[in-house]
Amino acid sequence: MRTFDDSYRHKGLRKQLVDLLRQKGISDERVLQAINNIPRHYFLDSGFDKIAYEDRAFPIAESQTISQPYTVAYQTELLDIKPHDKVLEIGTGSGYQAMVLAEMGAKVFTIERQKKLFDEHRKFILRNKYPNIKYFYGDGYEGLPTFAPFDRVIVTAAAPYIPEKLVTQLKTGGKMVIPVGEGNTQLMLRLTKLPDGSTSREELEKFSFVPMVEGRNNKGSAENRR
Repeated sequence: MRTFDDSYRHKGLRKQLVDLLRQKGISDERVLQAINNIPRHYFLDSGFDKIAYEDRAFPIAESQTISQPYTVAYQTELLDIKPHDKVLEIGTGSGYQAMVLAEMGAKVFTIERQKKLFDEHRKFILRNKYPNIKYFYGDGYEGLPTFAPFDRVIVTAAAPYIPEKLVTQLKTGGKMVIPVGEGNTQLMLRLTKLPDGSTSREELEKFSFVPMVEGRNNKGSAENRR
């Protein structure tokens, strides 16, 4: 069984990562502090321990990835999170992005379509630290209408189009951050919902995400945590 240790070395590597993110243009100190507080190596297989704080994505189970720290920081900064904001996250993945949001005081509602990942997350060592995260197994394109409206929506997979149901579940004045496009790269968009139900749109940098897939993948759990 794997043991978890957050050593002085790990903390030093996190500080170096935060300094790098600052150099790359991340300026929201709340985002940087959240990343500094969360042991990213806990989210990866022990074989990645020595490189967990490099600014790059890593593979996890079910052909998914844990996003590059810059990508996490960039999307989080765009959301402009306030304490107690209700945030809908599409794509729990490793859980790292959700915990960055929770560390900043958001109430996070996160959906994962991969049953295996959803089940394995029940055992994750940091889960009990963040009671302000609620986990759901489901189709991200459907969102969570029962819990709407949300102050913020974040999509952590490449959407071929903007899902209208997610826009509907956003509060007036709320923001959605979503990478849109097919192929190897997607354009990061920030949408703001207007009083008439339409949205304004900002086109930002290009990124590369795994595809956002409709429906649910109902495979069983496995022992290997992503």
